[in-house]
Amino acid sequence: MTPGGEAESARSFLPPAAAGTRRATLLAEDGVPIDARYEPSRAAGGLSADAPVIVVAHGFTGALERPALRRVASAFTQRTAVITFSFRGHGRSGGRSTVGDREVLDLAAAARWARALGHRRVITVGFSMGGSVVLRHAALYGRHRPDQPDQIEGREGRERRTGAHAAGADAVVAVSAPARWHYRGTAPMRRVHWAITRPTGRLVSRYGLRTRIDARGWNQEPLPPVAAVPLIAPTPLLIVHGDRDPYFPLDHPRMLMAAADRAATDLWIEPGFGHAETAAPAELLDRVAGWALAHT
Repeated sequence: MTPGGEAESARSFLPPAAAGTRRATLLAEDGVPIDARYEPSRAAGGLSADAPVIVVAHGFTGALERPALRRVASAFTQRTAVITFSFRGHGRSGGRSTVGDREVLDLAAAARWARALGHRRVITVGFSMGGSVVLRHAALYGRHRPDQPDQIEGREGRERRTGAHAAGADAVVAVSAPARWHYRGTAPMRRVHWAITRPTGRLVSRYGLRTRIDARGWNQEPLPPVAAVPLIAPTPLLIVHGDRDPYFPLDHPRMLMAAADRAATDLWIEPGFGHAETAAPAELLDRVAGWALAHT
């Protein structure tokens, strides 16, 4: 039950803070407090504050203190500044997890903080559940072409029409992301759904994985990732998926790519790569950071 690979350890792990590191509690638009951490670039000579910043969105059951996310942040700070945060219901953040729905508000708060710190270019990189969130966030808060139809109704449509780019992203990377909701085609995903939908599963998540899940479910089904992807262009998008992903098979990234604007989107199918942040090798993380910086 580790869709982001974060449950390899339930303990917290934070290395000593480097000079310029900041910790903050952000407020999402609906008032949920979000625990966040900013780390400056470790690149030779450093980078100015207005250089790009990567905002990392973790997978389900992750948190900014978890070793897997700390390893990702360490890899990215070799290139540029990084913000990590814990989604609602995870780690020290408040609220309860809605498993990809209201989490777009958490990511928007982190993006706003990045710009408040002086970064003009924001890159969002999401893993697993976080991958679905960065896709939906880019559709709701991005710069949109005037010829794009307004396909989003209800609450999310209102957010998209009023969302300021200050809360959006200038480039987007989705790693190990699902294309559609309610997928139960693999044994690991059936375990995830047990954890989300069953009272016993939610207890295990709360006390064993420090992940608090909203038992009320969704009032309105959020925009699926595959429906969000066509609305992201002209923002550059990279979809990364492993050919050994035990959670989401390759029809998920291929479905996302088929829905995307080919002129603004790249797809990497990585041989031997499993799932999300724990399985991502250092070489892949470095290539992801290189792509992101080159496309901002």
